[in-house]
Amino acid sequence: MGAEGTTPYEDYVHADLLTHLQEPLSDDPGEMAFLVTTQVMELWFTLLVHEWQTAAKALRSEDLPRTMAALRRSTYTLQALNAAWQPLARLTPTQFDAFRGALGDGSGFQSTMYRRVEFLLGEKSASMLVPHRGAPREYAELSKALHEPSLWDEVLAYLHRRGFAVPDHVLRRDVTARHDPDPAVEAVWVEIYRRSPGDDLVALGETLTDVAELVWRWRNDHLVATRRAMGAKPGTGGSAGVAWLEKRAAKLVFPELWTARGHV
Repeated sequence: MGAEGTTPYEDYVHADLLTHLQEPLSDDPGEMAFLVTTQVMELWFTLLVHEWQTAAKALRSEDLPRTMAALRRSTYTLQALNAAWQPLARLTPTQFDAFRGALGDGSGFQSTMYRRVEFLLGEKSASMLVPHRGAPREYAELSKALHEPSLWDEVLAYLHRRGFAVPDHVLRRDVTARHDPDPAVEAVWVEIYRRSPGDDLVALGETLTDVAELVWRWRNDHLVATRRAMGAKPGTGGSAGVAWLEKRAAKLVFPELWTARGHV
């Protein structure tokens, strides 16, 4: 047995805590599916942050095999995250409206862990800290993440150390700002992709592309589920809803990895 009145499994997993976190605020049975699904997504976000931080740390140590292992694990996490949309993917407007009022001013845009996921992907913006000013711990975590290099920054620094012509203005850029596509970075990936398919950096590029593709699928699934549930109405918490999600779905993750393919 574990602690008094518990089991070793409970002590390790804290299942009792996890399974009692759901507190529906309406009488609609669909609200439970919404609560559990969004809480599960928060856990997957947490694992993604862990894996990408592991990959970034390994790159700084010149440990490409460890980087690749973490990135590959993250693709399995992303597949599970994307599948988590299924309980909500077919909500009709009437079904969503039945419990939407329970959200009040709450919105997924306020998720600290999702914002850390976006920051690691290079989608940085100091304005994204504003909703968290009243929560000191979350604000501190996001502020720290804002001022740290993204996963993409670490990849480009690693390529520079491997002898590729990543320019100084990219290496020394303000890491608190959003990464913008750079022709010189695109040229580096063109050079890498002209190597043999078994090259270790080609494998890195392809694994990062797997990550980017799965993130795009997440964003697109979010867009479709939201469009089905509420059309073009404003989102919860004053967000722009579908209009904002459309912009997110149109953006490429690790953009030079995609544009380089047209020049190989």
